[in-house]
Amino acid sequence: MADATSSSITIGADPDVVMAVIADFAAYPAWADQVKTVEVLGTDAAGRPERVRFQMDAGPIKDNYTLDYSWSSDGRSVSWTLVKGQIQKAQNGSYALVGGSGRTVVTYSLAVDLNIPMIGMLRRKAEKVIIDTALKGLKRRVEAGR
Repeated sequence: MADATSSSITIGADPDVVMAVIADFAAYPAWADQVKTVEVLGTDAAGRPERVRFQMDAGPIKDNYTLDYSWSSDGRSVSWTLVKGQIQKAQNGSYALVGGSGRTVVTYSLAVDLNIPMIGMLRRKAEKVIIDTALKGLKRRVEAGR
């Protein structure tokens, strides 16, 4: 697996509010531009989504894929790994939240390997676009709900 690409954004809300939006997979198509459909396939003992199937359309790249999620006990981070995908052969990602008192810094890390050859520099640039788009969408969604 290649090195992860990361980026951060500050959101005007407490970490628990931000994490609630991250965990609300049914709403992803409303704020995550490239996500077209989401289906939660299983939950953990706490009722949090544990296995989730996505349909993504990012212009020239379209994929149906399933991810397994692992939630931290403190509610400040979540990570995921690819179970299966059509064009992805691996995906590891995470959201880490730091903050309180109405402000949260969210760091999104992502590493993706595709079944099609791609130069490392282009892969990292694509990861950066995905991350930045997701963080901006998350910020809009959280702050609009306040």
